[in-house]
Amino acid sequence: MIVRCWGSRGSIAVSGRQYVAYGGDTTCLQITAGSGETVIVDAGTGIRRLGNFLLEKNITRYFMLQTHCHWDHLLGFPFFKPLLHRQNQLIIQNRAFGRATLKDVFEQMMSPPFFPIRLSELQADIQFDSGLNDSFNIGSLQIDTIPNSHSAGTLGYRFKENGSTFVFLTDNELGFDHPQSRGVDAYRQFSMNADVLIHDAEYTQDEYRRRKGWGHSSIPHVLDLALKAGVGQLGLTHLNQDRTDMEMDAIVKEGNRFFSSRNSQTRCFGVACDLEIVL
Repeated sequence: MIVRCWGSRGSIAVSGRQYVAYGGDTTCLQITAGSGETVIVDAGTGIRRLGNFLLEKNITRYFMLQTHCHWDHLLGFPFFKPLLHRQNQLIIQNRAFGRATLKDVFEQMMSPPFFPIRLSELQADIQFDSGLNDSFNIGSLQIDTIPNSHSAGTLGYRFKENGSTFVFLTDNELGFDHPQSRGVDAYRQFSMNADVLIHDAEYTQDEYRRRKGWGHSSIPHVLDLALKAGVGQLGLTHLNQDRTDMEMDAIVKEGNRFFSSRNSQTRCFGVACDLEIVL
């Protein structure tokens, strides 16, 4: 599988010279299966550039999974240009968020007064599939899910293919159990021996003291989880809206010192726009 990041910023997209290296777009991942399928995880603002890429490569069929429905994970959807072309097909995971399904969310989002074009007016073949939940397969990818310690309905994902494992746990607070939390031990087990774990690491230890219960993890909690889960590589994502490139570089350097001091082979990196991982 090939994992490519199109956006890793949390809460809101940012711009400016201090955010060039890691990028300013909000969460969007592209996972390409060995069997050829394209899987999109989250429709943050990064999905705009992904759409341009898919059109350029003449890729016409896509599956979309959502971690949850907060704005930073949805806002790019109306600007996903493949939706404007009749030959394209988008199969979207459908599940409930309270009384609203994911289909309801997209229909409300793309309607006046929020947006001038309705979901039903788009040219692409858009389907909602409730079978893309719990444990399921897309092509050669085996996919499992876990409820995250965040708002109701938030999911984490584990992708397995040909002996390789990639785990994505954004918007997951390890230091505080939200009502649907499965607890740190469950997230450790879900991540166990993953080749790559990308995990929410929005706050430094000092920042977290003032934001406990907000739904995001502190970096020390994430480093500890990765160490105990024995992951090969740890990617830090959901980058704080004010976190500069220089600050992120320092955090990554400190993370690698943490693993080295414990004789761990785990490597830490910051998840940047256009990062590509081949597993």
